[in-house]
Amino acid sequence: MITFDKIKEAHKNLQGVAQVTPMTKAPILSEDSGSDIYLKKENLQLTGSFKLRGAYNRIANLSQEKRDKGVVAASAGNHAQGLAFAAKQFNCEATIFMPEATPLTKVSGVMSHGANVVLTGENFDEAYAAAMKFREEKNCEFIHPFADDDVIAGQGTVAIEILEKIPDLKQIIVPIGGGGLISGIAIAAKAINPDIKIIGVVSSGATAMKESYKSQMPLDSKSVRTIADGIAVKNVNPKLLNIIIDYVDHIVEVTDNEIANAILFLLEKHKLVVEGAGAVATAAIMHDKIEMDDTKVCALVSGGNIDVTMLAQIIEKGLVKSNRKMNLMVTLMDKPGSLTHLSEIFRDCGANIVQIDYDRDSIKLDFGEALITIALETKGDEHQKQIREKLKQNGYKFKQI
Repeated sequence: MITFDKIKEAHKNLQGVAQVTPMTKAPILSEDSGSDIYLKKENLQLTGSFKLRGAYNRIANLSQEKRDKGVVAASAGNHAQGLAFAAKQFNCEATIFMPEATPLTKVSGVMSHGANVVLTGENFDEAYAAAMKFREEKNCEFIHPFADDDVIAGQGTVAIEILEKIPDLKQIIVPIGGGGLISGIAIAAKAINPDIKIIGVVSSGATAMKESYKSQMPLDSKSVRTIADGIAVKNVNPKLLNIIIDYVDHIVEVTDNEIANAILFLLEKHKLVVEGAGAVATAAIMHDKIEMDDTKVCALVSGGNIDVTMLAQIIEKGLVKSNRKMNLMVTLMDKPGSLTHLSEIFRDCGANIVQIDYDRDSIKLDFGEALITIALETKGDEHQKQIREKLKQNGYKFKQI
C-alpha cells in the first residue's frame, strides 16, 4: 500500500540526489486563462525527467544483497536513463533491455551512466519479455517503470515540492501514461490538502487509462499512436487504476496537434525543450480542456528528452500553421529570367526565400515548363494573402502546400 508516510520517506531518500526543479509562473498562460498558472519543470531534472525519483527510491529500498545481484529493466526512454543514473549512485549493476530501433541518443544516454544496454526486439513488449527472461536467469531485481510501490512513492515527491512552493494551489495537471506519476502525486497532494484537484491528461492516441477511469474497470487499447511516446501505454494496471479512481478528480485528452502546439509554445515563450508527454498538461490548459476560474494551477512539465528529428518536424509544422512559413509550388516558363522575375515578386513583398527546388523533368509538366517548389519566411496571414495576390496578378499558376 502506498501511503503519504512512504512518499515522505522517499523524499528523504532523494535529498541531495534529485534536484528540486524550478516552479515558475507562466505569464502568457496566466493572462490567457485568467488564472495563475505555474510550470513545474521536471524536464530540468538530472536525467531530463521525473523518472529518476522513482528509480532511485526503488534501489534505495533494496537490501544490499539484492543490489549486489544487480537490477534489470525494459524501457525505450526516460525510465532507462533514470534507473541507470540511480544504479550508478549505489554501485549497482544495471542492465536495460531496449528495442532495436531505439534512437542512438537514448541508448548513449543510458550507457553514459554505466548501465549495460541490450538492444533486442522490434518493440517494447519484446524487450520486456527478454528482460523478464534475464531476471529469471540471473535472479536479479526487476524495476518496473510505474507498477511498483517504491517507484510510485518516489514520483509522489513531486507533489511535496509543488505544495511547499505554493501551499494554496487549487489544481495540479499531470500527464498519464501507466499511471505511476499521477498516483504518487495524487496520494501526496490529497494528504497535504484534501480539497486540491488532480487532473490527468492523456493523448488522444493512447486513451486506455481515460476509458478505464470512465468505465471503472481496466480496458486495454489494441494499439497506440502518438507523438507523446512517454505516455503511449496500451495496457492498464488494475492497481494503479484503483488509485486513480480514488484520488484523481478528472481525466482529459489532447490531440497530437495540440501537443505539438504546446511543445512549440514552451520552446518559444519559455525557452524549455519539452518532449510530447511533458507538454500534455500545458496543452490541456492552452486548448481549454481544464475548467479554471481565477485559481492557482500547476501544470507538470514531466520530461524534456525529445528526439531532435521530432522536434525539427514540430517546429516546421508549427511555423507553417502559424503562417510564419509558406510553402509554394509555382509553374514557370523554363527560360532565362523566369526565376529572377519570380524572386523579385517575393522580394517586393518582403518575403525571404529559405529553400528552393527546380524541376524541369516531371511528366506532369508541359514542354517548356518548370516546377518550382519554394519555402518562404512570412509575417502572418495577411502577408501570405499579399503574396498570393501578387502571384495571381502576374499570371502565375501556383499551389500552396
